[in-house]
Amino acid sequence: MILFDQIIFGPIHSRRLGLSLGVNLLPIDAKICSFNCIYCECGFNTTMREFPFPTRKQVYEILKTKLQQMAAAGEIPDVITFAGNGEPTLHPEFEGIIDDTIDLRNRFCPSAKVSVLSNSTRIHKPHIFSALKKVDNNILKFDSAIDRTMKLIDQPVGKHINVAWLVEQLKRFKGKMIIQTMFLRGEYQGEKFDNTTEEEVDAWLKALAEIRPQQVMIYSIDRDTPVRDLQKVTVEELDMIATKAIEKGFNVSVAK
Repeated sequence: MILFDQIIFGPIHSRRLGLSLGVNLLPIDAKICSFNCIYCECGFNTTMREFPFPTRKQVYEILKTKLQQMAAAGEIPDVITFAGNGEPTLHPEFEGIIDDTIDLRNRFCPSAKVSVLSNSTRIHKPHIFSALKKVDNNILKFDSAIDRTMKLIDQPVGKHINVAWLVEQLKRFKGKMIIQTMFLRGEYQGEKFDNTTEEEVDAWLKALAEIRPQQVMIYSIDRDTPVRDLQKVTVEELDMIATKAIEKGFNVSVAK
């Protein structure tokens, strides 16, 4: 499994976003998340104890220096992406850091987009909702519209999190978001799952019809996972799922 050992990492070529400069707001020596996804490249959550989060000032100064260097070299990123060792919105100064990042982007690389990869579990909090509405690419996870499957794949830490709750929270963005769905199949703790079945895809499409996202990104596993018995979904299968969503009027991209 991979932990990001820096606050700013890359740039890397993202399958979904292009040349991406990554921002990790989580501790560099721990995986901290409000989900505990069985497919996460960072592994399972670290046993909870005190880990220092980078300060808002640290993030600002390091990001400023990196963007200055990239601008001077003529290597402008397509996107500045908040991802890293867990859920970025867990940072206590998340909204302020987003404001700082937009300011730095406007000064040094105005063509770059600001993206946040979030698992959607904290969008009910006013300051998180406000911050995500400011970014260019508000990318929110929605892996299954069936509770059993979602809870098996994503392993939410909060007991209140279920599909109905997620759908209602996602609807509040009134379409200003990108839904990101991981398709896979396998077995975990003796339970088999497959979120590509007709039942799963039909439920997912019905949920999308309520959420009405501006875009849908679908993909499958591409790196090592903490659970061994997981299977990657083929590009052909992803394309078939994408076609069904496109027929419903959604703008869909498939990571290949």
